[in-house]
Amino acid sequence: MIDYRLILLFFAVMALGACESEELPEPPPNIVLFFVDDMGWQDTSVPFWDKKTPFNEIYQTPNMERLASDGVKFTQAYATAVCSPTRVSLMTGMNAARHRVTNWTLRKDSIQPMEKNHPTLEFPMWNVNGMSSVPGDPKAVYATPLAQVLNDAGYYTVHSGKAHFGAIGTPGANPLNLGFDVNIAGHAAGAPASYLGKDNYGNGKEGKEVWAVPGLEKYHGKNMHLTEVITMEALMSLDSVVANQQPFFLYMAHYAVHTPIMPDDRFVKKYFEKEMDSTEAKYASMVEGMDKSLGDIMDYLEEKKIAENTIILFMSDNGGLSAVARGGEKHMHNKPLASGKGSVYEGGIREPMLVKWPGRAAPNTISDKKVIIEDFYPTILEMAGIETVETVQTIDGRSFVPVLTEEKERETNEERPLFWHYPNEWGPDGPGIGASSAVRKGDWKFIYFHADRSMELFNLKLDIGETKNLVSENPEKARDLAAVLTLFLKEVKAQMPIDRSTGEQVEYPFSLMQMTENEK
Repeated sequence: MIDYRLILLFFAVMALGACESEELPEPPPNIVLFFVDDMGWQDTSVPFWDKKTPFNEIYQTPNMERLASDGVKFTQAYATAVCSPTRVSLMTGMNAARHRVTNWTLRKDSIQPMEKNHPTLEFPMWNVNGMSSVPGDPKAVYATPLAQVLNDAGYYTVHSGKAHFGAIGTPGANPLNLGFDVNIAGHAAGAPASYLGKDNYGNGKEGKEVWAVPGLEKYHGKNMHLTEVITMEALMSLDSVVANQQPFFLYMAHYAVHTPIMPDDRFVKKYFEKEMDSTEAKYASMVEGMDKSLGDIMDYLEEKKIAENTIILFMSDNGGLSAVARGGEKHMHNKPLASGKGSVYEGGIREPMLVKWPGRAAPNTISDKKVIIEDFYPTILEMAGIETVETVQTIDGRSFVPVLTEEKERETNEERPLFWHYPNEWGPDGPGIGASSAVRKGDWKFIYFHADRSMELFNLKLDIGETKNLVSENPEKARDLAAVLTLFLKEVKAQMPIDRSTGEQVEYPFSLMQMTENEK
């Protein structure tokens, strides 16, 4: 009988001998995307400005410092002002104006309660059901998810923590339907009922069923913070994968530091001893607990001797919370940035971002290149070596690999515009909070507020706090950016609210300018 195994072994040895002078291909890199909820630009001891701020002195994030020293720090990185739009942009590569999941999702087929009775605006039926990897839902964006593309390319894909991709009862509510092999504690809700194991993470609390964190029953009753538990579970899920040398994508998506603000007992004592506001002391402990998770993951990679073939990306989903639930004065928790979560001002959209790519990105470097959340989709696929991808959606993002690797021939001096679109109502009041559209190009940022049709123009290089509206002083720049913004909104068929007083759609900013000029 012929032993085919010996024949195959013979040819394999012959092939190896023929190719021994050639370099063997490098294995695909492991990828960790460390995603934080509601973390502001300065909720860290790592300064993302040209100087340290008082907030940088409050928070203790030694592992973020460690990551920054190992990689690239982006000082002008952006997300959207609230969570679901950012998360859908991350997983689809689409700008929120195009994918139309422009507000946070929860209830199937329904806009948010605060959107139903706005005094002046009637809001569009945006994609309230979130994203879906299957067609057929007219209230969801059908897209090829990032995790699915990686999974199809051989990656083991792990989701740990907050999902918030789709409404209750829809395919997008479960990360397993979006290309993940493992889902740890992710579901439709965007916040936990409780961070505390002693509270069973909200399970069993009457009226909190929607928010109760699923799947962590073995930790119920224990004095273990949610941040610690989902980190432990994520790393345990990788053990067999690492042993088999299969590349993995770990999406470590923390519920922290979203409300409810609950102390991480491992760290809170020292903040109380500083006689901080009690809410802010608890918040600082949650920030440090998040940072401990980052350190635990980095330590794990080193212990398993895979750190040199693992990329780590760190990002937050929107600006720091300031309008509600915090200690101290409202709208001041991100200064010098204006406002906070829910706002189109910098405090609501500018994020802390770090990237470590061993052997490719120079350690301890700083980039002032402007990037936005939809850029992560094409970037991660390029990092994984996935060159051709057929997606059902249009990709708006642009890979920032050339920035990381300093490939000058692929960089461009052209200042591409970045866009934000929020034809919705968040709920709390505050500076820049409300229905709006905005564009940033170069140092200039133009904002159009839908309710009162007001327009604002800022030079962020000279005025990072957006304190001086330059529309009157520089009408030509305002007009130029209004045209850029209008062209984009029309191109992607962005939804606009209806003015209740007229029954007409809110005008595009450039169209409104033209009407005003004609009246003059």
